[in-house]
Amino acid sequence: MALVLVLVLPAGLISFCALVGYGLGTLGRVGLRRADRQRWLRSSAALLGAVAAAFYAWGLLHVAGSVLDAEDGGTDSSPLRPCRTPGQWERALSVVDYTVDYLPLRFVCETKDGGTYAAESVPGYVNPAVLGFALATAVSLGAAAFESERPGGSGPAV
Repeated sequence: MALVLVLVLPAGLISFCALVGYGLGTLGRVGLRRADRQRWLRSSAALLGAVAAAFYAWGLLHVAGSVLDAEDGGTDSSPLRPCRTPGQWERALSVVDYTVDYLPLRFVCETKDGGTYAAESVPGYVNPAVLGFALATAVSLGAAAFESERPGGSGPAV
């Protein structure tokens, strides 16, 4: 489980940097005033995707911290620290294991009776922000594709 986090977290950070570079580089290559609508849409899609990748990486950092906290043994390690929810101590006492869900991003505690619940390790704004920026990216990409197919559009962009 920790191995997947070690692979996905750098991928999110690399995606962020690559998308920002593409988005700003595409506009910078021709200049802001000379850029056509399709180029603006593709650049905005890349920048919106970069923001989505940044929010996802931020949530992954929280999940990775929870995994490290859960794997830490010794004094005060039972019940798992990330599974301790204020006001629900009895539920935390029945936790036997954990898993990580990547979509939506969350740290899931598994109880003795087979039930599960999401720990409050990922900030509440991360998953909605990732979804919102990913949808905005898809809309911008769709608009750019539509713009290239229009009879008066700029045609295939290089």
